[in-house]
Amino acid sequence: MDAKITGEFLPVLNCKLKKGEQLFTESGAMSWMTEGFKMETNTNGGLMKGLGRALSGESLFMNTYTAENDDVEISFASSLPGEILEFDLSNGQSIIAQKQAFLCAEKSVDMKMHFRKKLGAGLFGGEGFIMQKITGPGKAYLEIDGNVVKKELADGEVLKVDNGYVAAMTETVSLDIVTVKGFKNIMFGGEGLFLTTLKGPGTVWLQSMPISKLAGTIYPYLPASSR
Repeated sequence: MDAKITGEFLPVLNCKLKKGEQLFTESGAMSWMTEGFKMETNTNGGLMKGLGRALSGESLFMNTYTAENDDVEISFASSLPGEILEFDLSNGQSIIAQKQAFLCAEKSVDMKMHFRKKLGAGLFGGEGFIMQKITGPGKAYLEIDGNVVKKELADGEVLKVDNGYVAAMTETVSLDIVTVKGFKNIMFGGEGLFLTTLKGPGTVWLQSMPISKLAGTIYPYLPASSR
């Protein structure tokens, strides 16, 4: 499969497949395609796996596109301003991503829900109890809100992040929370009571415009009747 990401603010992923190659994606994610594809809708692994994906922010049913001819093309446009990231995962290699980040992947890739191990991180860390675990082998694509900042954390290195800015991370990174110190900092600092902490070793992808932050910024300007 040949894949190319075009555009900057509202990118599009275009994939060219050979006969027999397959991609799967959540329902409704395909934007346009040439003739020569067979589409099959199913739970992609059984009902329980489908329910798990639904809890992690994706649809219960997934669409699998199989190329019936050589050099057929299928495209996936971003749903929000941001970036599309490509991950070429080796066998058993995993990426942990925020809910609803998954765009599409080769059929050999496994995508399932990922539970937070720590109660506090799930309640107050801003990403929720359930994230997505995407495991190779194969190529997978994530849709990220805003611009992406990539951080490489050394063993034991800690990065403190405001809630919602963690887009994805390697499986080796541990996620926890810390309390903001100082009464005035909590009341007037604007960062809330908790911060997410990421501890290396590993790689972290941060997003500059979490959809939750964008919604909170726009909300005061909406007419009262539409709230």
